[in-house]
Amino acid sequence: MPHAVPHAVPHAVPLSRRAVLTASAALVLTAAGCARGEGGTGSANAGGGSAGTLDRLSLDYAYYNPASLVLRNKGWLADALRPAGTGVSWQFSAGSNKANELLRGNAVQLGSTAGAAALLARSNGSPIRIVDVLAQPEWTAVVVGPRSTARSIQDLRGRKIAATIGTDPYFFLLQTLAAAGMTTGDVQVVNLQHADGRTALARGNVDAWMGLDPIMAAAEQQDGDRLIVRDRNRATYSVLNARDDFATAHPDVLQTVLTQYERARAWIEANREEAVAILAREAKLPPAVATTVLRNRTDFAIDPVPGQAQRAVLSRLVPTFVANKQVGSRADADTALAGLFLPGPVRAAATAASASPMPAAAASVSPSGAS
Repeated sequence: MPHAVPHAVPHAVPLSRRAVLTASAALVLTAAGCARGEGGTGSANAGGGSAGTLDRLSLDYAYYNPASLVLRNKGWLADALRPAGTGVSWQFSAGSNKANELLRGNAVQLGSTAGAAALLARSNGSPIRIVDVLAQPEWTAVVVGPRSTARSIQDLRGRKIAATIGTDPYFFLLQTLAAAGMTTGDVQVVNLQHADGRTALARGNVDAWMGLDPIMAAAEQQDGDRLIVRDRNRATYSVLNARDDFATAHPDVLQTVLTQYERARAWIEANREEAVAILAREAKLPPAVATTVLRNRTDFAIDPVPGQAQRAVLSRLVPTFVANKQVGSRADADTALAGLFLPGPVRAAATAASASPMPAAAASVSPSGAS
């Protein structure tokens, strides 16, 4: 299948992810100082609400977001926020749908999802905005078992397909069906969480599964499953979302988080073998599976600032949302998309990183333990 090169996002100062990554380690050396400037003697709170010192920041980590695993493992965010008196709590997300549940309930202030999942959530009233584009992954495909004779989505007409509704694999399925002149009425969608979908396929309870890495890569290598429909352009980016109230009340904390995310991605680029080891350990995967995900299917070298590239992808999904009754109306989705991006904070972090000289030892800062 063709792997499209991401289009550059137009900005006053164009920023490539790779350019940012080469310099961002230098910026984090001043992150603690930035955190100290978070200001305020107001009452402590847990994300959102009145301005002042944030008592505790809650955010998610996920196997589909490798940078979050590195950030949590190294403890860098906890170190950066400690001088301001802000603690860090990590919550696990099993999929974009779970991350959106955490965000909606204010169990986390920052959550990682696919871009389409963020748009769907905001269209249905969740007060979130995309604050960082983490990667462009090829993290989903139509997956069949090793004994299946299916070679295309048309071969699955009338068959059972496992998918996690509200996540990129499900939206990939909708796009794939539409491209073939089909709808969800032409197949039987079985709503299962990602890992359960793999199990259902292995047991023969479904005929296909909308996979998600790293579980999908594991199914390929361990079960002999086959990916019969692949298209990176139908994935909607890996993004980080912030609750509106948190972003408004605690912009300095948000800035620190984004700075540390840049640090994590820079570290992954410079330390691929150890990054593979972290993903393998956290997700309980063989190193070969983690290598496939990080080296072959996850592109970190993209502009981190949410903008036209993501808008173009998501706008193509709006009619699909409407046709499948995922949103109340076309107007709801259009309004949500118009206000979905909060580009300023990550643009500032990326610009500062690009302008900072990189110390020789910056890429090998010693870890301080998981937060």
